[in-house]
Amino acid sequence: MLFAMKYDVLPVGAFDVNCCILWDDPAQAWVIDPGADSGEILEFLDTRGLQVGVVVLTHGHFDHISALNEILAVYPVPVYLHPEDAVFAFSSMNAMPPYYSSTARPATLMTGKKDEDTLACGGLAAKILHTPGHTPGGWCLYFEKDNVLVAGDTLFAGSVGRTDFPGGSMKKLEASLQKLKELPDNTRVICGHGPLTTIGAEKRSNPYL
Repeated sequence: MLFAMKYDVLPVGAFDVNCCILWDDPAQAWVIDPGADSGEILEFLDTRGLQVGVVVLTHGHFDHISALNEILAVYPVPVYLHPEDAVFAFSSMNAMPPYYSSTARPATLMTGKKDEDTLACGGLAAKILHTPGHTPGGWCLYFEKDNVLVAGDTLFAGSVGRTDFPGGSMKKLEASLQKLKELPDNTRVICGHGPLTTIGAEKRSNPYL
């Protein structure tokens, strides 16, 4: 049976993180950045008849990972995170009480992927683009076949992620943005917060690009 990529974005938590759910084969959906509101995420999956095949974290900040273990309690699937962000993501320092507690390190965590590797699941394949700057291990997922980039907090519509947190670097972020500028202008961009955009729109109007 042939499928076509579908996706939806659920703003979750106190900072309206864009939890992105993508699927081709409904039995192996991707959940990206389950930052909060696990009940809402699980309800979305259930009402659309989706099963989770993989969870991916674009970076390790608490607002992007805090519902992770609630999702894994229902779907004990592999979780992918860059190794540099795995160093701090599950520590007690990565929290903001009372809104976000620290997140326990999941048993299914995978940290072996690196820049230019491919991650495939359920008929979808993404090239991993390591884009440090907001965090040391931030990465974007480029679904070239489907013309979609999941950018995390590397790129926003009209802006970029902050670099004043521990491990942030404006110099590294600038280099990461140059990498994204090489993508086709019609690439649809799902940002970590806020509205969706395209690479072309950001090249025309985003002062950071």
